[in-house]
Amino acid sequence: MGLGRCALLLPLVLVLAASAARSFGIDYANNCFLKDGAPFRYISGSIHYARVPAPSWKDRLLKMYMSGLNAVQVYVPWNYHEPLPGLFNFADDRDLEAFLDLTAQLGLLVILRPGPYICAEWEMGGLPAWLLWKPDIKLRSSDPDFLQAVDSWLDVLLPMIKPRLYHNGGNIISIKVENEYGSYYACDYDYLRHLLAAFRARLGAQVLLFTTDGNKEAALRCGTLQGLYATVDFGPGRNVTAAFAVQRLYEPKGPLVNSEYYTGWLDYWGQPHSSTDPELVASGLQDMLKLGASVNMYMFQGGTNFGYWSGADYKDKYKPVTTSYDYDAPLSEAGDPTPKLFAIRTVIGKVLGPVPSSSLPTTNTRAECCPLGSMAPASLLGARRRAHPPWRRGGCRSKQGEEKQGLVPRRSDRQGTGCRSHKDSPSLFQGQLWINGFNLGRFWPRRGPQQTLFVPGSVLSPVAPNNITLLELQAAPEKAQLLFLDRPLLNQTRSPPGTGAA
Repeated sequence: MGLGRCALLLPLVLVLAASAARSFGIDYANNCFLKDGAPFRYISGSIHYARVPAPSWKDRLLKMYMSGLNAVQVYVPWNYHEPLPGLFNFADDRDLEAFLDLTAQLGLLVILRPGPYICAEWEMGGLPAWLLWKPDIKLRSSDPDFLQAVDSWLDVLLPMIKPRLYHNGGNIISIKVENEYGSYYACDYDYLRHLLAAFRARLGAQVLLFTTDGNKEAALRCGTLQGLYATVDFGPGRNVTAAFAVQRLYEPKGPLVNSEYYTGWLDYWGQPHSSTDPELVASGLQDMLKLGASVNMYMFQGGTNFGYWSGADYKDKYKPVTTSYDYDAPLSEAGDPTPKLFAIRTVIGKVLGPVPSSSLPTTNTRAECCPLGSMAPASLLGARRRAHPPWRRGGCRSKQGEEKQGLVPRRSDRQGTGCRSHKDSPSLFQGQLWINGFNLGRFWPRRGPQQTLFVPGSVLSPVAPNNITLLELQAAPEKAQLLFLDRPLLNQTRSPPGTGAA
């Protein structure tokens, strides 16, 4: 009897011992992270699951792993999951747990950034618009109304996260609290204290919590708090020793961490496409790794602001962000490896040792499709026009039809191929476009620099006709033409002769 009991208890003891051995924290004496008691540093890249359709998650994550990364950094946009108070959506493209499961399956650690404010050039920085139903609410502060909403959100989100923490057997090694709060005017330490207590109460004392701020002393002054490990962010072209000296003002001991090493930059409507030299990015990465720093590259794959999710900045004037969030990242908006990725991969292999040996595919499957014939516009303010008769060219045709409210669906007889493409609209001004009910985002070719919209292969039907719905907000032409290209056009402005950009 005693022997049988020992036999039953032994596996349980072994499991508990294995779980207890898992740990992630900071060795202040030796200025490094400790993973399971051994010195560790991460080389990470940012990917936003909300900017990549779920069918493409595995492809992007696998390419990140094959590039030599051992971790990914992930934002959780609150407004993406709670569109109305108490109404939560974690299905399909919003299935956060499925995304995290994929990271674990591919052997990637996770640095999670749940906000509640995330910035990320995302609509309202991830904060739900319904917060503004209370006109006197003070966002990102210790305002009781704001804190009540934050706590209700964390009550839903963090129980999903806790079992996935590294010391609980998962792959999440650290959690970031807020986002560059030192750059916000409020400088409300009571707010940061509330967040610290809220995360600790829901996740426990073992998880590593940290902050990120720009590498200026003034930014860290209001963005840091005792109990939250302070990290910095900066891009290439900097003296990395001087840049990390700002972190050392607030963290004299512990690992050097650049939480946002900028591989490129975002685009605004009406301004040129941003780009950063691959060798400059690779050189800065090498300098940081030689210092023993942990680095997260922002972005490693940018993705797309589908629907209405693109955010905006206000720097002396309102600056809306383009639909494309390509970011000139190592993986393009469509998930293709770029020269920048291979330059980074070479540095990682040189400094940290061999990267996974399998070759990266150069591109995903893509196709250049035929033009889709003329569209029949319907004015929101005037009488509706009738659609033109069915029209053929190049193997495609548009189909007669119209819809109220200016939304005119069109159908191509060309069946989908499962590939992805880029939609160009040479005769259009500004508006929104849907394919099979999926909102590809805003187009504004007259303003530029973005001329095309990325079309994920997963939104195209391989068997049924594909429906296209177009909303033109300015001046719908008599004949609008859509082209499907095998490459993006991200750095042009298209204007009628003599008119200039809109």
